Amino acid sequence: MIQTDTENVVRRKKSDAELYNRRADGTRRPWYSTVIARVVMIALSILFLLPLYWMIASALKSDQELAKFPPTLWPHVPEFGNFVKAVTAMPFLQFFANSAIITISVVILSVISNFVIAYGFSCIDWPGRDKIFYVVIATLFLPFPVTLIPMFDMWARLGLVNTLFPLIIPAAFGSAFYVFLLRQFLLQIPRAMLDAARVDGASEWMILWKIALPTSMPALTTVAIFAAVGSWNDFMGPLIYLQDSKVQTLSIGLQTFRSVNAQDVTFNQLMAASFLVILPLLVLFFVFQRYFIRGITIGGFK
Repeated sequence: MIQTDTENVVRRKKSDAELYNRRADGTRRPWYSTVIARVVMIALSILFLLPLYWMIASALKSDQELAKFPPTLWPHVPEFGNFVKAVTAMPFLQFFANSAIITISVVILSVISNFVIAYGFSCIDWPGRDKIFYVVIATLFLPFPVTLIPMFDMWARLGLVNTLFPLIIPAAFGSAFYVFLLRQFLLQIPRAMLDAARVDGASEWMILWKIALPTSMPALTTVAIFAAVGSWNDFMGPLIYLQDSKVQTLSIGLQTFRSVNAQDVTFNQLMAASFLVILPLLVLFFVFQRYFIRGITIGGFK
């Protein structure tokens, strides 16, 4: 029995490999095409990973080794104390907590609001739906400076400048890009399934929760990752709305750390702080990489 299962697995892998090595018209690809593709992908991967590698290597070097020329490829004696110095040189934990609060809130609000809006644009038929959707998509072409002054004036009149609310609340009103991404995914749900649920007496909220939500998890994961990366890396928003150091985020704190030490920049500590800032995003991507790739690709196929 075990041998039969093993043979089936091997046979299936051979079949998948045979299918992968064929073009769309059924003709077989030459053997070297796969080799060339893999070499190009490995080379591009190394190219994109090089800045990250140089950041980590610089963060672990001492001041004397960092000043050497030509520079060493890897620190001879790693200085892990640079990370401690980078954290203690500024209120890192306070900045980290502010960034985490903003990012988590934005992710939750973005997933909920954009999913509900996309459901209304894809699974419910109502007059003028497509025309209004085109208007929503047109907002993608509005440059950020156009809405900057009106938005700041609105939050200033509400007395919410120098708080986290201007960076969190807008996520509750949806994003044109996220709505478009989720709508394209939801359009793949069979209409017959939704109509059958309505005939059985299910409300739209029940259909959204019981049918649309479970099938849309890959797309929702993609939206969550995009929202998390955008909120965590946001620099312009905190720079405009946050003046008090108690509510500033890591992006502003990192720039402040660099400005304070402008005359004598300690690049090893700066690189250590930069690595600590991007570390949560790296962990987030590697943990949800499979769902992220699936959510990006599955929306383009019927």
